Amino acid sequence: MSDYIFGYGSLMNSASRQLTGQTSTATPAIAHGLCRYWGKVDESYLLAPLVVTKGEGMVNGVLLQLDSGQLSEFDHRERGYKRIKLHPSALVSALELSERDNVWIYITEQAIPPCIISPIMQTYVDTVLAGCLEISESFAEQFIEHTIGWHHPREDDRHDPKYGNLAGVTQEVMQKIDRLLAHPLISIVSSNTN
Repeated sequence: MSDYIFGYGSLMNSASRQLTGQTSTATPAIAHGLCRYWGKVDESYLLAPLVVTKGEGMVNGVLLQLDSGQLSEFDHRERGYKRIKLHPSALVSALELSERDNVWIYITEQAIPPCIISPIMQTYVDTVLAGCLEISESFAEQFIEHTIGWHHPREDDRHDPKYGNLAGVTQEVMQKIDRLLAHPLISIVSSNTN
């Protein structure tokens, strides 16, 4: 029996997740029966992170094997979220999972939209997309396509980062991210909120 976390946001970024604890290398996966949003978790968050709810959809992310003793460290990082078990049958991955394996995911009951007070921070977007790019550009494009809420307020904080787990984002990666964010879906809504 093994413990895994299904990471769908900043935990996809190897440098960012190492700020919390050690895991295996990331294995790309798709989880069905979930929806990913830009949304608020609770009032303690000064930025709008990614949230996942149960629903008709799919979320790409990574499976991370870890020692069960480290779960409390990740629970602290993901405070405000609820950790639940995913059934292995909901996942598509190259990893062979058994019925005895625990696959954990951090979800919320509902997606509360970002606002001017708690906007989407560019450094959070950068951290997540840098993690996606560790896998591939098509994985990053899939993330963009299957994340709801790009039209909400987004603040460019690159000059003064407000996201505490920012890591693994180089100048070269930022240029790739800017190209990805020039996607018509995002560039239209971003011009209305910046």
